[in-house]
Amino acid sequence: MKKNIPVVNVILLGCCLIPLIEDFRLFFQIILIIFLTKLSGSLCRRLGQPAVVGEMLAGILLGPVLLGDYSYFLFPKESLPELHLISQAGLILFMFMVGMELDIGRLKKSGYTSIIISHTSIMVPFVCGILISFYLYPRFSPKEVEFWHFALFMGVAMSITAFPVLARIVKEMGLSKTKLGELAISCAAVDDVTAWCMLGALVAWIRSDSLLGVMMIIPACVLLIWILVKWVKPKLADLFYDGVLNGGRSVLLITLVSLSAYMTEYMGIHALFGAFLVGIVIPETIRKTILSKIEDLTVKVLLPLFFATSGLRMDVEFIGLEYIGGFALILAVAVAGKLLGSSLAAKWCGLDRQTSYSIGVLMNTRGLMELVVLNIGLDLGIIHVEIYGMMVFMALLTTIMTTPLLKLKL
Repeated sequence: MKKNIPVVNVILLGCCLIPLIEDFRLFFQIILIIFLTKLSGSLCRRLGQPAVVGEMLAGILLGPVLLGDYSYFLFPKESLPELHLISQAGLILFMFMVGMELDIGRLKKSGYTSIIISHTSIMVPFVCGILISFYLYPRFSPKEVEFWHFALFMGVAMSITAFPVLARIVKEMGLSKTKLGELAISCAAVDDVTAWCMLGALVAWIRSDSLLGVMMIIPACVLLIWILVKWVKPKLADLFYDGVLNGGRSVLLITLVSLSAYMTEYMGIHALFGAFLVGIVIPETIRKTILSKIEDLTVKVLLPLFFATSGLRMDVEFIGLEYIGGFALILAVAVAGKLLGSSLAAKWCGLDRQTSYSIGVLMNTRGLMELVVLNIGLDLGIIHVEIYGMMVFMALLTTIMTTPLLKLKL
């Protein structure tokens, strides 16, 4: 008696044959990733979720969590370095965009309220992340990692708010011109800058393996920031006075971003921090033009590769009964630390109950920025694949819950 072969297995088997041809493997992988992330993003948008939720989900589904052994056929280990390299280029451009999207003028005007809310939304989950590390460290941490490296990283990872995702949610819900929308974006921007500085200091400490090494890195970083703000920014303002971006100016910008990324990587911080700093000093007159030139390439082509490589780094082993307790603890602490911490701070600043609640919900959005931080932690060996998987799902769920919770009236 013949055994029926499921159609899905036949399709997957056919897809697996194409990557075996090395000359076409990378192109096939890129096309497959972009198609699936675009499809998943469109479906999520129809369901009232931001597209980034679908793109993150597509990246996870391409990995072994869903496809199992098929994932290793579609994306053999020897092909991953090429994908990873291209995705890192996309991340550098993305962080450059994030820097440009920050409105420093708005931050200066936001004043007391946004500073109180944003720093509370960092410190509460930061402390909570350190506290739960006493439970997580002996169970899930790599043995060679020091406790305080692991604990401080968990604190930073819990503190992240996805400023770009939050800004898009605010825009899609028509809140951009409201007091709530403006305050949320200001708080998220301050949160982003502060959290990235904390992460940069932590990475420098881990790489130098001593506080003395960090003290040597900090002056170099301060010098770079001074050069960018006091020298590079005025020169760029003079160069782009007319708001025109031609071929020569584009090459200059790419060189500047690459050089700054290289400098921060060489210092022991991270290349992404350098790209972020250059984005901040780009003149207002040219920001929209630059974003219009690189946004489609970065968001629609390169970032999906990052989502896919993030999903491929997950391991199905973390999905088991022994990990449910750890994941539940991470999710509960992440939501309580961000949502409650931000809401209570907003209430303390004199905002009404509904606005305070909405601020807390928006600040709980983690999205893509959390994946960036988690990949840095995995690359440095601070966290293992089990914690990485739990935190990725936490980032996905906290982003999914933003829109429905925001629509909930208290």
